Amino acid sequence: MGYGIDSPREAGTSEAGTTRRNAIGLAAGFLAGGALSGAMATPAAADEDDWVQGREAWATGEEARDAHGDWCVADLDEEFEADLAAADAMFPEEDSRGLGAAAAPKGRYTRPLRRRYRVTSRYGVRGNWAAGHHTGIDLGVPSGTPVYAVTSGVVVLARWSGAYGKAVTVRMGDRHYVVFGHLSRISVRQGQRIRTGARIGYSGATGRATGPHLHLEIRARRGYGSDINPVSYLARRGVRLV
Repeated sequence: MGYGIDSPREAGTSEAGTTRRNAIGLAAGFLAGGALSGAMATPAAADEDDWVQGREAWATGEEARDAHGDWCVADLDEEFEADLAAADAMFPEEDSRGLGAAAAPKGRYTRPLRRRYRVTSRYGVRGNWAAGHHTGIDLGVPSGTPVYAVTSGVVVLARWSGAYGKAVTVRMGDRHYVVFGHLSRISVRQGQRIRTGARIGYSGATGRATGPHLHLEIRARRGYGSDINPVSYLARRGVRLV
């Protein structure tokens, strides 16, 4: 499936035509026809039957998204990056050490979702993002699905984050950063130390997104463009994401 790549350069080129403009145009078309209204309004308590019914109600849009493969159009947001840098400086690196993330055994990492999900856009897909590729992986779930910390760390930012919408950014014990984007609701606060599996919020479609999903992004450093493959990162720590 091409999910095991370690860098964007290893990604296939079959989806090179996927661009931010196409995604925005697709979203506009869906919104004009009312196709997205049912899916985005899926309540937090919806069960699998509700989700299936919602999918059937907008089958045409589903087929289009399958062909397009992109629900996420989040890109470089300089204001968010500046806020992240300022917030990160407030918390010394020592705050995220000693939490066991860097050398944690298997079992100290976990998936961010505990229900079935669908990969709607893989990491490294080429497009006209500022980085030249999709910087995370998108996991399609109904709005309101609980999202959990993949490992322990310090919450650097938990607020509206520009193109990422409502998002939580966590500095992990190995000095990598994880961004949980497009949330509908946030359950943690800035500066909070969290453990593996802590609920950090609920999935949604806030910010620049054309449908409900979780955008999971792992950064080797704080700044945009230092992203690495989240599938490979978690696999090396004993968690299979796809």
